[in-house]
Amino acid sequence: MKEMLGTKGLILNEPLLWERGKKGRIGFSLPRRDVESAPTDKDIEGEGPNFPDLSEVEVIRHFTRLSQWNFGVDTGMYPLGSCTMKYNPKTNERQAALPGFAGASPLLPASLCQGTLKLIYETERFLAEITGMDAVSVQPAAGAHGELAGMLIFYAYHKSLCKPRSKILIPDTAHGTNPASASLCSFKSVPVKSDERGVLSPETVASLMDEDTAGIMVTNPNTLGLFEENIRKVAEIVHSKGGLVYCDGANMNALMGIADMNAMGVDVLHLNLHKTFSTPHGGGGPGAGPVCVKKHLEAFLPVPRVIEKEGKYLLSEDFPQSVGKLHAFYGNFGVIIKAYSYILSMGHYLKKASQLAVLNANYIKEKLKGTFHLPFDRPCMHECVFSDKFQEPDRITTLDIAKRLMDYGFHPPTIYFPLVVHGSVMIEPTETECKENLDLFIETMKAIAQEAKENPELLREAPKTPKVRRMDETAAARHPCLAG
Repeated sequence: MKEMLGTKGLILNEPLLWERGKKGRIGFSLPRRDVESAPTDKDIEGEGPNFPDLSEVEVIRHFTRLSQWNFGVDTGMYPLGSCTMKYNPKTNERQAALPGFAGASPLLPASLCQGTLKLIYETERFLAEITGMDAVSVQPAAGAHGELAGMLIFYAYHKSLCKPRSKILIPDTAHGTNPASASLCSFKSVPVKSDERGVLSPETVASLMDEDTAGIMVTNPNTLGLFEENIRKVAEIVHSKGGLVYCDGANMNALMGIADMNAMGVDVLHLNLHKTFSTPHGGGGPGAGPVCVKKHLEAFLPVPRVIEKEGKYLLSEDFPQSVGKLHAFYGNFGVIIKAYSYILSMGHYLKKASQLAVLNANYIKEKLKGTFHLPFDRPCMHECVFSDKFQEPDRITTLDIAKRLMDYGFHPPTIYFPLVVHGSVMIEPTETECKENLDLFIETMKAIAQEAKENPELLREAPKTPKVRRMDETAAARHPCLAG
């Protein structure tokens, strides 16, 4: 390689605050007391909590050093497939931090939070227009929560017809949380095997779909990064038996402004605002997983719902068929603001974002397919999936490749998922990576493949340059530390 992105750099060790602090140090001067002193309640007298005494500079350096150990989407390329760690434009953060939004209490009456209610109302309508669906609730707090909302709607719909059903079809290329969401609603998951092209076969779906099956949960594009090209035929088969079609929209970053979910035959769709509509969710949250439905399922959406009445925005619970309340107050509002800002600032360029995401993924696929095994050599959507099959003769695994990427300064992609590909490597570059970054990543992957042949021990010992070396994952799994 001509250039390596990673380097050892200057990364400082940092002890715990309790180890650093010294008695008597202080980083904040309390203002002069303007009230009379009062005796402390005897029940709370004592030494108090064990907080370390620190100067201001010690606190600043501590958290600055910890931040330098972290790698995020603002640091470099984040090719993490299945969880779109796309760049979040800083204007979105600015809007979310506006005092009127950031300081608004969810306990305010509707008359004092018309702006926040209007934003929620308009976001739901934007999402309906983008997806082609009829009604939306942004109440669910994450992708899996949106899935749960969708399955609750399935259950409520069939119950309303006095024909409850007990099964759900789930393809092997669906997201892993789909079966759990179905099980929480008392549905039994029925696995559906993909065909040799990595997509659903209408014939297979037809052989499994019966009048005791509530419907199917499809991820489209699926976890192989492939578009389910038979989705309309699959939907027709499911609908002919009285079932519903649920689409996991976590991969909507490939379809914004391009695909109409309603036209595909989808009845319920969830989105990930914290993926597709910016706000990367590293660190575990927060998220937002709106659920979108067709008109005949609108009555089952969670309550309260934001409605407009005589120019005013209200929170209404007057929906007797609703599946109920799924989240305290009305969803994770900060994420909703950022998505609203993203949609307004992008406008019709949302379509361009999807086109570039697909272009970048296909560019990587074509450049690496001779170096790494490509199980499905066909045009992909926003992510492409390789495997470690070509490296197996040298006893190099997907994990070794991912660890070595760290030495070169790249965050590893998703590994060992989807499960339908042995030793899978899922790469999702997103739309914001320029060609130079993609070329450097491709060159790095090729260099690692060469190292696997010429010096495999180098990969088995990787990473060497990051602060933390490779963990003993076997010991961690067999002897987990659960004490906190």
